[in-house]
Amino acid sequence: MTPLVSVCMTTYNHEKYISQAIESVLGQRTTFAVEVVVGEDCSTDSTLAICRKYEEQYPDRVRVVASESNIGMHRNYRRTIEACRGKYIAMLDGDDWFSDMDKLQIQVEQLEKSGAAMCYTRSERRGEDGSSVIYPEGRLHTSFEDMLRLNTAENCTTVALKERILEYYAEVEPQTKGWLTDDLPMWLWFSATQQIVAIDRVTAVHRVLTTSVSHSHKWQKQLDFCYSLDSIMLWFDERYNNRHLQKFLARRRQNRALWLLSYHGSVGKYLNLWWSTCRENPHLIFNIAPYGLLAKKLLWRMWR
Repeated sequence: MTPLVSVCMTTYNHEKYISQAIESVLGQRTTFAVEVVVGEDCSTDSTLAICRKYEEQYPDRVRVVASESNIGMHRNYRRTIEACRGKYIAMLDGDDWFSDMDKLQIQVEQLEKSGAAMCYTRSERRGEDGSSVIYPEGRLHTSFEDMLRLNTAENCTTVALKERILEYYAEVEPQTKGWLTDDLPMWLWFSATQQIVAIDRVTAVHRVLTTSVSHSHKWQKQLDFCYSLDSIMLWFDERYNNRHLQKFLARRRQNRALWLLSYHGSVGKYLNLWWSTCRENPHLIFNIAPYGLLAKKLLWRMWR
């Protein structure tokens, strides 16, 4: 039976988590067929072996897409999406899981009823120390400008039309941009060009690992990732919003980057980034925050 929903699950070195992720899909209560397509990117642990066991046990519901060499996060994400057979694709990384057994049913019902191209819900962000917060804390956004100000769509909560996801790849060509994440630009594109809906319900858990693409103890990686996120938003504002939020987004990007550099790196690096952002957006010369952050950095160095 052709599945109505395919769950796109990319994984690399998730041997501790992948079983929970797969079983959370297999345990979904639906009136339609669901498959999970696991994009396994040549893990160095037992992740692939675990995935193969599920594929053998559930040949009609679990398919593994693998290769002999590591192809990287972006290519793995794209090839796994293309391998999905469903009308709708739900996203779930190999270290996250669906916590609501009715998640896919209620989201597909909402999509079919509304004619929207994408649906998402609230999520639980759970740390390795057991800490937990609901995301987002405030309202769920569905307008493009609101999503530019704060993306409230967690990847593990989203379900979208496959044909529209492929349209996003053809129109935006994210593989040519050097962006450090795949999900943010996709959901920004959906909010800019398609109807999206949100359900006020927690349906999935995003595991916040100590070290991952979006979280790192190394400040340079934190800086690169945060700077990339804000640059993505600036690109979308220019492409789809006539640069309406350009000043706000440029100021936020500068402030977040320099806040991190106020604790780490040299004074020279701080000043170089400040000047490069001011040259790119001259109005930032009047942004007061960087001057205070620089004073804090200098005082901190003197105190140490």
